[in-house]
Amino acid sequence: MLTIAQILHRAAERLTAAGIETARLDARLLLGEVLGLEPQAVFTRPQWDLSPAEQDRFNALLGRRLAREPMSHLLGRRGFWTLEFKVTADTLDPRPDTETVIEAVLDGLAERGRPRRILDLGTGTGCILLTLLTELGFATGLGVDKSPAALEVAGANAQRLGLAGRAAFRLGDWGAGLDERFDVIVSNPPYIPDGEIDKLEPEVAMFEPRLALRGGPDGLDCVRSLAPQIARLLAPGGVAVLEVGMGQAGPAATLLAAAGLVPQGVRRDLGGVERCVVAGL
Repeated sequence: MLTIAQILHRAAERLTAAGIETARLDARLLLGEVLGLEPQAVFTRPQWDLSPAEQDRFNALLGRRLAREPMSHLLGRRGFWTLEFKVTADTLDPRPDTETVIEAVLDGLAERGRPRRILDLGTGTGCILLTLLTELGFATGLGVDKSPAALEVAGANAQRLGLAGRAAFRLGDWGAGLDERFDVIVSNPPYIPDGEIDKLEPEVAMFEPRLALRGGPDGLDCVRSLAPQIARLLAPGGVAVLEVGMGQAGPAATLLAAAGLVPQGVRRDLGGVERCVVAGL
């Protein structure tokens, strides 16, 4: 029988050897998941022995992490903004970079306390739409995705967060078939150039859905499709925020302008990367 302290030490060594930079944190999170404890509480019981069943479950999770499966897939959840979202292999992981979209929308609204309609194109887990709905208490929204499995996850997240009455989800190809005007349009489309995907960290290249990554030869194919649809669906005076990859903000702004939108600026993420293009009518 191994104690918690021994298990954590050995697991962290193996994760470090596998090239995982967050080895100690990952070991603690996995063990907390097995024991039903908050990660910080694991340290309070260093001499606690695990049962054989607990050791087996931990070893199974550890093996998957050593194969570079993302922690979010192992835990089934990922934090974003101030919320926690269900995540599966059918959805792109919510990332801190995407919180820049939330900031850009909120900063772009002169008044938050009035009804608004929000459209999230390529909603995935629903993290952008549902986060905005928690911040804008009088807003309602529609999330669109071409993946039925992703829409199931988004719907479950809306239900768990108590937002099912204000959020609807629809299977579709971007804005095709929509004729409603929206006050806010957001999107985190696929923007990784096709030739770059296999060069990404294994957690992304091997486990995240290619549908949510592939942006075409230059990473801008989805922006080309989205620009005219955003121009058609955005209400006068509305704001559109589009997440883009490194070096894509300028070309994306040009595409939006060519569709009749007025670029209103670029927002940088915490790493200093130009992460979002803001536009209006």
